[in-house]
Amino acid sequence: MAIQAVQLRKGMIIEVDGELLRVHDFQHVTPGKGQAVVQTRLRNLRSSAMIDKRFRSQEAVERVQLESKEMEYLYQEGDTYVFMDSVTYEQTYLSAAAIEEALPYLIANLLLKIDFYEGLPVGIELPTTVDLEVTDTEPGLKGATASASSKPATLETGLVVGVPQFVNIGDKVRVETSTGEYLTRV
Repeated sequence: MAIQAVQLRKGMIIEVDGELLRVHDFQHVTPGKGQAVVQTRLRNLRSSAMIDKRFRSQEAVERVQLESKEMEYLYQEGDTYVFMDSVTYEQTYLSAAAIEEALPYLIANLLLKIDFYEGLPVGIELPTTVDLEVTDTEPGLKGATASASSKPATLETGLVVGVPQFVNIGDKVRVETSTGEYLTRV
């Protein structure tokens, strides 16, 4: 399905010159003279290489139609991550490079969606929030309940987030996967 370059968004998968590319970042640029352009940073899904590409604003770009399957994260084996289809119990393997943005949120038995293109896994869709355990943080300050200060906390996946003073080691916190920010204690 062809779309205009100005309709590109982060996470979309497009086809350019026969290569599948995921939009990593984009910016609409209007120079003082000349046509407006969309400056993009793309990841090649086959080689994992990052590519900078510029499109004219009205240029047609081929958006790839993907099939999504609900899967469960099982475990990590070296540089490979193993997922299982919730319906057929078929296992799918993805490299760390293919899912690097999702790595700080992967915990065993997490349900998520994996995008497939012509039977090959090409991407991952995380749930909007995940609950992670705090493995390291400073002790809270006495009487700090009235202030809105935060402290760094390391979570079970290695992700570091700012949490309120009352959060302690062993607590579970809810984190938003799109921003990596603390939402609440659970």
